[in-house]
Amino acid sequence: MASRVAAAELQSLRYAEDTRRLYRQLQRSICQSLLGLANALEAKDSCTRGHSERVGTRARRIAAALGLPPDEIDTLTQAALLHDIGKIGVPESVLRKRGALDQAEWTLLCNHPLIGAQIVAPFDFFAGGALVIRHHHERWDGSGYPDGLAGAAIPLGARIVAVADVFDALTSDRPYRPALGRDAALLYLTDEAGRTLDPDVVAALLGLVRVGELS
Repeated sequence: MASRVAAAELQSLRYAEDTRRLYRQLQRSICQSLLGLANALEAKDSCTRGHSERVGTRARRIAAALGLPPDEIDTLTQAALLHDIGKIGVPESVLRKRGALDQAEWTLLCNHPLIGAQIVAPFDFFAGGALVIRHHHERWDGSGYPDGLAGAAIPLGARIVAVADVFDALTSDRPYRPALGRDAALLYLTDEAGRTLDPDVVAALLGLVRVGELS
């Protein structure tokens, strides 16, 4: 009798482990599919090609420097890779415009965090990532979008992605301006620390740059 019970328990444990393994595989497949979509979007524009990958790498290193636990770092990294996926819902004429956006165009662009969050919303396991995507354009002083959150009310992951995103945008060519040099970009981040960007996150990025762990 005891041997049958032990065998049943072992079978149950194996079934549970198989279920977890399959669930993890499903999660990875979903994230890879979404990442493929995001990469396809970026590949259409030479100015943004590789942007999300660079933001993901920098966000991961900043998060580690700030002492986030590994599971949160993994979710944050995936969210950083997908942070601009909502731009699939923004007309190319807006994304590639060389001059200043008018109000209607700016409104369309500001929708991309909401669209991105809606794209990943059906996946319960990625709820934390959806929040990062939704809020990566919020600003420390409350001047960002879509919800006008300020300070610590902004999810930490979104604050990290915001800093990594701004740094990469500044040091990359854009249709409306050439790339800034690294020193000029770092000076801009320093000036914005405590105003539009989380000062602790900016300090972490600057520290990584100083020791050569981030470029």
